[in-house]
This record gives sequence, structure tokens and C-alpha cells, in this order.
Amino acid sequence: MASIPQPTPYAGPAPSLRTTFCGLDFASPIVLLSGCVGFGEEYTRVEGFSNREVGAVALKGTTLNPRLGNPPHRVCETPSGMINAIGLQNPGAEAVVKKILPTLDFAETRFLANVSGSTIEEYVEVVRRFDDSPIDGMEINISCPNVKEGGVQFGNYPEMSARVVEACRRATKKPIITKLSPNQTDIQENARRCIEAGTDGLSVINTIMGMAVDVHARRPVIGNVQGGLSGPAIKPIALLKVWQVYQVAKQHKVPIIGQGGITTVNDALEFIIAGASAVGIGTSLFYDPHVCRKINAGIAAYLAQHGFANVADLVGTLQTGR
Repeated sequence: MASIPQPTPYAGPAPSLRTTFCGLDFASPIVLLSGCVGFGEEYTRVEGFSNREVGAVALKGTTLNPRLGNPPHRVCETPSGMINAIGLQNPGAEAVVKKILPTLDFAETRFLANVSGSTIEEYVEVVRRFDDSPIDGMEINISCPNVKEGGVQFGNYPEMSARVVEACRRATKKPIITKLSPNQTDIQENARRCIEAGTDGLSVINTIMGMAVDVHARRPVIGNVQGGLSGPAIKPIALLKVWQVYQVAKQHKVPIIGQGGITTVNDALEFIIAGASAVGIGTSLFYDPHVCRKINAGIAAYLAQHGFANVADLVGTLQTGR
């Protein structure tokens, strides 16, 4: 039996975790996902955690006006995952810009606003508020699955997605990253239309629609009936969507944040190899606040072992031929 070729160890300087995403310098390829770290301060209270460990932090979804969110229950655990239906609870764009952003240390990491809305006009107005702020970039949430209006409608139809992106593009010169929904027929077409409309990057994917039932009460567990499923249960779906979108995005050199069930270094590496320039960490933070440090160390070790000088050299190296 022929022996398996062994990788040639990288002989140059120590591999770098620094990467460039939409023109922004990231200290590592890790992005803390919107909705999982509040407005950037929650995990700074965890002993030993530092925002310096990550490339960027995506702030909680923000609408033009304050929202109270959905009725409880808002979160429930499922096999290998979690369903949430928070309902975009937030204090509104003006409060975030004037009261929250000044408390963030922009020397530590990059901060991305997460922009949500029920109409195109609302998206544009929120973008304008953040355009006149120190925020580094904006993630346009056209695919939120846990509100009954707005996002899920925009995100599931390429024409509507493109209209939102195009309008937001006119309202800012800051980098725009469009968050794509997995709950649609053709995610590649949606990605193509968003790229043509002017998005600088793509987040792939948002959560998948799901529900849970209390069999004793015969009622939905989630007050909103349905919500977004995240965690390891959705990883194979998310990984496929990243690879599919990469086939379109690479033609235009548009980078991807790959996300969905990443809990280990191998998970992160799979997404990078499939085409993601950065990886989003979310649900796993709830039970392992130091997972980012472990993933960073594992990526650096992999790069050195396999002869890669940096993360960018590994992006999209998946071999599908036989």
C-alpha cells in the first residue's frame, strides 16, 4: 500500500492569524456573532477573556426605534443546538451610537454594527446613524428568522435582498457585510444579487427556522412559536452553504464570514477550507467562554504543520475532484 504523503512543515516565520476582511485588519479570523455577546461588553466580564483575541465583534441587532422583543420563553435547548427568538430587543440606533459605542475600546478589536429593519427606509436610516459613528463596519441583517415582519421577507427573496443592500450602500462608505438566510431556495443567486448591489462581504449563514413543543402543555416552548436554530446541529448545512456561496463570491473577491455550529478548531478549519475568510463563533460561547483562545491556537498550529504562512492562504483550498 502506498504511503500517505506527509505535509511539509512551514519553515518560515511563525504563521500569522492576522487577516484582512473588507479592508479591515483583523487580529484573528474569529468574529463574535451578533446576539451572542450583547453590545460587546458581556464577555469582557469573564475572567481571562479579552476582545483582543478576536478579529471583530458584531454588536446586537439594532433597529431605528427601541424594541422590547418577543414574549418569553425566548430560548430553549435542543439536541446539539439551541432555538432563540429574542425579537431584536434593543434600545434603538440613537442610544447605541450615543451611549454604547463611546464605552467600547476600539483599540482592542473591530466592532461591526448589526443593522435590522422592517422597511428599506428603516434600514437606510439606521445605516446613516452608524455611518456618522466610529463603528468599523456594518452587518446588514436581511435574514432574521425570529421577527414576524421585515427581515425574513427581505432575506428570502433575491430581488428584495438586493434592494436593501443597494439602498444601504448609497447611505454609507463603511464596509457592508450582508447576512444571508439559509431559509431560501437559491442562496447562490441571493449572494450574486447582493454582490451586484454593492455588498463588500457576506455572512453565511443565519440561523435555521425551527420550533420545539412542550408535550405536557401541548404548546410551543418558544413564545414566538418559532425561532432560529443554532449550534452544532446546523453545522453541515452551514458548511455546504458557505461552499456554495464561495463559488459565486470568489469571482468577485468578496470575503465570507462562515458561521453555524463552530465549536472546535476542526470546525473552524473546515469553514476556512470551504471558502470562509473569517469564522463566526456564537452558541459555543455560552458554555465555553474561552473557546476563541483554543480555536486561535489550533489554527496557528495547523498552519505551521501544513506549510501555510497565514489564514488567507488556506481559504478555499477544498479539493473536490477525484
